This record gives sequence, C-alpha cells and structure tokens, in this order.
Amino acid sequence: MANFLKKLIENDKKELRSLEKTADKVISYADRMEALDDEELRDLTNALKERYQKGESLDDLLPEAFAVVREGAKRVLGLYPYKVQIMGGITLHKGNIAEMKTGEGKTLTATMPVYLNALSGEGVHVVTVNEYLASRDAVEMGELYRFLGLTVGLNLNGKTSEEKRDAYTCDITYSTNNELGFDYLRDNMVVYKNQMAQRPLNFAVVDEVDSILVDEARTPLIISGQAEKSTALYNRADFFVKSLKEEEDYTIDLTSKSISLTDEGIEKAEKTFHLENLYDVDNTRLVHHVDQALRANYIMLLDIDYVVDDGKVKIVDQFTGRIMEGRRYSDGLHQAIEAKENVEIENESKTMATITFQNYFRMYAKLSGMTGTAKTEEEEFREIYNMNVIQIPTNRPIVRNDYPDLLYPSLKSKFKAVVQDIKVRHEKGQPILVGTVAVETSELLSQLLHQENIPHQVLNAKNHFKEAEIIIGAGQPGAVTIATNMAGRGTDIKLGKGVKEVGGLCVIGTERHESRRIDNQLRGRAGRQGDPGETQFYLSLEDDLMRRFGSERIQQVWSRLNLDDEAEDVVIQSKMLSKQVESAQKRVEGNNYDTRKNVLEYDEVMREQREIIYGQRLDIINETKSLKYVTTAMIKRSIARVVETHTLGEKANWNLQGIRDFAGAALVHPDSIALADLEDKSAHEIEEYLNERAIAVYQTKESQLNPEQMLEFEKVVILRVVDSKWTDHIDNMDELRQGIGLRSYAQNNPLTEYQTEGYDRFQEMIATIDYEVTRIVMKSEIRQNLQRESVGQGSNIRPTRETEASQAELLEQARRAQIASLKMRQMMEMQKQRQAQAVKPVKKAAKAKEADAEDKK
Repeated sequence: MANFLKKLIENDKKELRSLEKTADKVISYADRMEALDDEELRDLTNALKERYQKGESLDDLLPEAFAVVREGAKRVLGLYPYKVQIMGGITLHKGNIAEMKTGEGKTLTATMPVYLNALSGEGVHVVTVNEYLASRDAVEMGELYRFLGLTVGLNLNGKTSEEKRDAYTCDITYSTNNELGFDYLRDNMVVYKNQMAQRPLNFAVVDEVDSILVDEARTPLIISGQAEKSTALYNRADFFVKSLKEEEDYTIDLTSKSISLTDEGIEKAEKTFHLENLYDVDNTRLVHHVDQALRANYIMLLDIDYVVDDGKVKIVDQFTGRIMEGRRYSDGLHQAIEAKENVEIENESKTMATITFQNYFRMYAKLSGMTGTAKTEEEEFREIYNMNVIQIPTNRPIVRNDYPDLLYPSLKSKFKAVVQDIKVRHEKGQPILVGTVAVETSELLSQLLHQENIPHQVLNAKNHFKEAEIIIGAGQPGAVTIATNMAGRGTDIKLGKGVKEVGGLCVIGTERHESRRIDNQLRGRAGRQGDPGETQFYLSLEDDLMRRFGSERIQQVWSRLNLDDEAEDVVIQSKMLSKQVESAQKRVEGNNYDTRKNVLEYDEVMREQREIIYGQRLDIINETKSLKYVTTAMIKRSIARVVETHTLGEKANWNLQGIRDFAGAALVHPDSIALADLEDKSAHEIEEYLNERAIAVYQTKESQLNPEQMLEFEKVVILRVVDSKWTDHIDNMDELRQGIGLRSYAQNNPLTEYQTEGYDRFQEMIATIDYEVTRIVMKSEIRQNLQRESVGQGSNIRPTRETEASQAELLEQARRAQIASLKMRQMMEMQKQRQAQAVKPVKKAAKAKEADAEDKK
C-alpha cells in the first residue's frame, strides 16, 4: 500500500513538472504578443485555424494559442492568467480534471483550453451547474472570445428551438448540464433533420465537475409524456400509512434509508383494503402505492428533500440546496408526496426518453473538468470517465485556520454554541458564513439569530434567485450569511475593508455532510488567494450522519465522561473525533459510489440499445434517395420469423393456417392467398413464395408515387412505428428494472438476468417494429400529403382536414395494430417454447450418452 501511494505521489509530481515546462513555453510568447496591436492579435486566430486545417495538431498550437488568450484577457478583462492557471488550462486540454482551490480563478483558467479547442471549428461546450453562472460567464468571458474573433452562444431552458440551434452552431456554447442532456434526448425524438439542435459532441469543459458527474449521476434525465391514471389510490394509500405506528407497523433502516411493513402492518393493510393476501400477484399495484406512501411519509422530509411552493412539491438538490425546477421523482413517489402534503396530484408520466449524465458525458470526444474538490473521488473519475485528477498548486500559500470539530451531546446544545460563537464574532466585525445541510436547519438558525437581534441573510432553496446579491455582501464587516450547501458555489466572496485585520471570513459548519467534498467546498469559501480565514464545524450526537454512521468509539468516549442529561454545555474537541467523522463519511461515499456504479451498469444495457435505435433512426432521417433496402429487409425478416415459428417439428404439425392468416393480414389481400398455395412446399419454398408475393405488392405501391413521395411515405411509417415501440420498450425495461432484484432470492445475479432479459425484450421490440412497418406499408392506402409526427410532440401538431375526417379509420387501424402486436408476441412465445422442447430430446440423448460412457469406465 505504501509503495502504491509513493508511486501515486511520484506520478503527480512528474505531471506537475511536465505542466510547468509547457507553461514556461506559453509565458515565453508574452513579449511577442504584447507588441501586437488589437487587429494583429485578432488575426492570429485565423492564422492558427489555417495551421490546424493544414495538419498541425492542437497540441502543437497550444503554447501560442494560450499566449494569445492571456494577452487578450489582459486587454479585455484586465486579468492576466498566472502560471498556475496556465497549468490548469493545459490539464483541461489534456482531458483531465484540474483541482483548483476556491478563488484561484477557474473561470479564467478555462478560457485558454476553450479557445484552443474552438479553433478546430467542431464546437466547445462550457458546462455550469446553473443558468445564472452560464449567463454570467457567457457575458463576461464571451467578451474575450468575441474580441479574438470567435462566436459565443448561450443555451438556456427558455430558448426556442431556433435559438438553441444558433447557440450550438457557435464556436463556444455555454449551457447547464441538464439542458445539454435534455437537448440530446429531444434531438433524437425529432422527425426532420433541420429540427435537431446539437452538433456531434466534441469537447466539454465541466465547471464544478464533481457536482455534475458525481453528485447528480444517480438521477437519470427523463423526458416524459402523460399517462392517464387515477389518483384515488394515492390518497387511499396515504390515508392508510398515516394511521401506522413506527416499530409496531413499520420499521425504518436509518443506514440504507429503507422502510418496510411489519407483520402487524401487513395485517392492518389486508384488513383496511379487504384482502386475503396483500402480496398476492393481483395486488402488485396496491403494494407499490403503499410502499411509495411509506417512503413519502416517513423517509422524504419537508424542507430537506423537498419544499412545497405555490401549491406544488419541488425537489431540493441535497448537494447544492437548490430547487430542481421541472424535475419530479419517478415511479409514483412524487404523486405520493403530493398526496401526503394535500396538494393537487399530477398525473403519472410515461417515459419517452432517458439517459444518465454518466452516459451522456462519455459520448464527448474529449471531456475535462475543474473544481475545488475532486481528489476524494479520483478513482470514480478514472474508472468511469477516464479522467485523472491533477491538483494544481495555489498562486499564494493558504493561511486559513481549520479548527478540529466540536461535538455536543444534543442539537439544542450545539445550536446554542453556534449562536454564541456568531454573536461574539459579529460584535468584533468579522463576517461569518454559516453552512447548513438542509433548508429546515437554515430556518431554525435564522429564528435563533432573530431572538438575539443579530442581523443576517438567509440563502437557501426558497430564495436562491437572490444568490448573487447575498453572496456579494457576505464578506463585508460584521455580515452574517446562512447558506445551504449551495453556499454561492461558483461565486467568490470578496473581503470588505478591515476584514483581514479581524481574522478574515469565518466559515461555520452546523453539521458534517455525508460527502467530504461538500464540507471541503464550504471550508474553501474562506482563505481565498492567501487571505486569512477560519473554519469550524459543530456536531452533535443527534446529527443525521452521527446517528447513521457514527462509530461506537465516539459513543464510548462520550460514555466514559459519565455525563448526565443536564450536562448540555459539555463539548469534545479533538483530531481523533474529526478522523472518526471522516471515516464515517468515507463509508457513506463508498455506498454512494456503489449506487452510482450500479445505476451505470444497468444503464449500460439501455445505452447499447439506445445507440442502436438512435443511430438507425438518424440514418432514416438523413436518407435522401430511397428506403427500399430498409423496408424490404423488414418484410423479409417478418416473413422469415412467421414461417420459422409455424413450421417447427414434423410437417404434419405445421400451422399453415397461421401462415396464411399472417399473409392475409400483413402482406396481400386476404382473398388472394389460400392454404393450397402453401401446401406441398418446404419451409424454404413457403418463405420464397411469400417474399415474391410481398415484393410484387411493394412494387405496386412504388409505382403509385414518385421517388420523393415514396421516400417520405416510408419515413413517416418507420419513424412513427419505431418511436411508438421504443417508448413502450423504455417503459417495459423500467418495469423489469424495478422487479429484477427479486431474482437474487433464486440465487440468480439480478444484473445478469437484466442483461439477458433486456436483450430478449429488445429483440422482441425489433420483431414487432418489423411486423408493424410491414403491415402498414403493405396494407395502407397511400396519401400524398402525409406528415411526420414526433411521438413526444404529436399533440402539438394541428391536424389537417383530411386527418380530421379519417379519425375513425385511424382508431380502427390502431385497434388492429394492437391485436396484431399481441398476436406477434404470442407467436414469438410459442417459438421459444417449441425451440426449448426441440432441444430437450437432444439434451436427454447427450446425458444418456454421458451416462453410458461413465458405465463403461
């Protein structure tokens, strides 16, 4: 272990020496760049672009390109990147993570690799955690890029499709991680190429990379459509669970935050809902609603996990403290919380498209990031994203004082001490930033400070729109700012006049977060750029982290003091305590990493399937000549499947009637094919015969339209079928994922089972798509004004008079399609069973042969 750590440290030193060497080359161009006028400096951008087009690599251009940006920043922004910032920029260009302390100028650092990679013309995305930071940086840094002759775009949630396309065509695009992911999903739901917004994903610089690629990696992005379902069951389940008692009717596991009914609770449920067996297969939906109601009432906490604002339940991001606008808990949990809080229950949604941040960002040709805290998650960044974490030295030494944690017996005594500390510091004029884990805590502390007549500002999920304004004043003399974990992340707290003399900014943590990175982020608000500062964390034995993961050793130390319940003011302060808390945090981080890795492993199945569907879908949209090769292949595959399914075993057992019914329903006019046409033919001959008949019908369809109309007709049919079946498949896979864990009781690996069954379901979907396209193409009466419709946005398209007039016909077609799809599934199931039966005699014979061989031995 010691050798491994030594090797790791040596590698870091070697990397830093290499970065310094390249940074010195950049600095050597300084005088040359300074001698140029503005026009000459701007002309270098085109000169560098030409050199890249002629074959020079971006690595070759790096020293000169970085020097251009440094000089441009000095003229436009009045800022001149330090050597350590150049080193950070080189790290980003290499596709790694630059860990730079708060106040070291990460935003300016990013301008150099962003400019260099924009020279390729393939686009660079600068990713931030919220729209305020994206807008701020696009304006401030955009001034520099435009001065150097590059275009800058800003991609926000409220922009129209046209505005988004314009933003993505720019050399540099600022956006949030959420918007990038949703745009990717939306792009793969459009039906015309000119509706797509994004270009191929080239290079991304992710600000606060740990927040985006680690903290948010457990929650996939989902685009949903409405699925009409009754809300009555949510209210009934909520009413029932509110009557239950902890320990008697249900138990909660604090470590895993899971909840389940006891035997008494199950009996109460059966009595309440008039059931013989709650866990009967017919009661699956009810059990699901009861489980979600239990979670909503006893696991999900108001003002910690969510807030109720304007009659709506809104999720609070546990890592930043911000409201996650537009995001809803999936699988009915959000509706269960709405029932709990007695607000309007919105309809459940149907998943139209989904992706995790892990799989989205891994699609970039090159990915990099920057943050003040990433080293604790280095293994995850390396394993999942193939990025190394490089710790960039600070420009000036850190002189901040980080004091050991203070441990109190109760929450009451802890907050009493916090308020007293704030009061003393406030009176001497020292600014204080108080970090809280939850909205609830920030409001409690605010009440306590009001009682002491201490003026203060509160920054939490309920007023984060005032964030910039509050943070600007947080470093002024005597200022007291209470903040949830957002703590103005991404913005600097600058010290006011006379603050350095009273010790600089003091950061007080009222609780340790389950992630060390979040605590380090909070500490990092103080002591920027060599300024003085102090940090102090206050803990209690009643804190969530201490209750869930506090070690027995801490409890033993406390019990040895033989303190009675009256000893409220007693406090423990030691480095041993801080190490014990850090050990608890490491365990939580390990659990969270396992969760994220598990999510990724399951999503890998969907990733492969998604890439196949999206890739083939894009091929269909981009096709400009003919889709005959696609449609005829689908027809032939459908025929092959049906013939194979109905001709298993002895010829006397063949189901020729089934083949004839399929041909009449999907290929030719029912009156034009009879059983006699199939008799006295081998399976291969039947397949060839049906192919000939089908191709003849297809050619007749072709002759009715010109090539452009036929191409558009096939695009309409294929895209409608693919999109419809794909959204159904996503829902099916989600249901499979929810229940697959139960396979472990049968000693089966749930992940392996999910991969196997997921593959089978994907093959079933492909077969259904083939059949549906075949049936519609061969049986449709072709109109000349067909329009493509996106499944996700079809309701927004105004119907033409012709489509209005044929609603009854369309409904009938939909009904027939459902019946046909059901038949197709049944045929495939029969095929599986027959194949299994055909294999059994072979296996039996093989076993008998093995037994004979053993007897002979």
